[in-house]
Amino acid sequence: MPTNRQFLLDSRPQGAASAANFKLVTGETPPLQEGQVLVRHHYLSLDPYMRGRMDDAKNYAAPQPLGQVMQGGTVGEVVESRSPRFQAGDKVLGQGGWQEYSVVDAEQKGALRKVDTSQVPLSYYLGAVGMPGVTAWYGLEKIIRPQAGKTVVVSAAAGAVGSAFGALAKARGCRAVGIAGGPDKCRYVVDDLGFDACLDYKQHPDAGSLSKALKQACPDGVDGYFENVGGMVMDAVMLRMNPFGRIAVCGMIAGYDGRPVPMTYPQLILRSRLTVEGFIVGEHMEVWPQALQELADLVAAGKLRPRESIAQGIESAPEAFLGLLHGRNFGKQLVKLV
Repeated sequence: MPTNRQFLLDSRPQGAASAANFKLVTGETPPLQEGQVLVRHHYLSLDPYMRGRMDDAKNYAAPQPLGQVMQGGTVGEVVESRSPRFQAGDKVLGQGGWQEYSVVDAEQKGALRKVDTSQVPLSYYLGAVGMPGVTAWYGLEKIIRPQAGKTVVVSAAAGAVGSAFGALAKARGCRAVGIAGGPDKCRYVVDDLGFDACLDYKQHPDAGSLSKALKQACPDGVDGYFENVGGMVMDAVMLRMNPFGRIAVCGMIAGYDGRPVPMTYPQLILRSRLTVEGFIVGEHMEVWPQALQELADLVAAGKLRPRESIAQGIESAPEAFLGLLHGRNFGKQLVKLV
């Protein structure tokens, strides 16, 4: 059996996460038992939600256990199988975590899924045609409930979720406005992803300034908002929400360093009769087949052109993850292992 390098969560962050919280170890993969398969990971997904699970605190999922492999999505290839459901060479999606190989019980429901790479690149199953894409689909379709001609806004628009959100919104006839960090990301959001406008939050010192820019980009106000960031960005958008607007809360990356994320204008929820709903996409598996099919079709048609930030080698995972938390990635953050 091959040698396997793994990153464990070695300690819990005190405030901001650091590379010292992780430990790289090397070991042998165990021999396969009946019904198991050995998967060699080609790509490892890095996602903001992982930061919350590093803390031993109340969350929607159990904390990441200390001394165990960091959990996360992976795509790769079956290299050995003792299951009739998989053969060597199958391309698969799973939750292999921060390691180069995983031994998977193929009989466990949802543990491993074959993927078709004839029209969709393998790495996209961790982004546009994976969990981030379905996250965008659910927030837009089930919470914002878009109508043609209405205006929708998404923060972190150049990221894996935001890019899929834009393509889905345009497919429904909406005006799509993004918020991103830096001129390069904003150009990508408009030129490559097809948004109607994108605002660089780094050019605005406070919510009032960003809100004024939003007024120009959204002359008819904002009907739906997909929240990935929180803090000043959310304050600015709330000031432009139309009556009976709808906000899908997916992430609060502004608070992932352990600091609180206050809301400056909570009274607007009442005044504008807003619907504000948080969600976890893993609790809505019933929508995944429909969402994944639409996302795959958009990619195949060239209407969704996601960008990826790819770090090389397992040893790069901690720094790439920390960079993600500070917005240094451009598109979906991955670690290439093969």
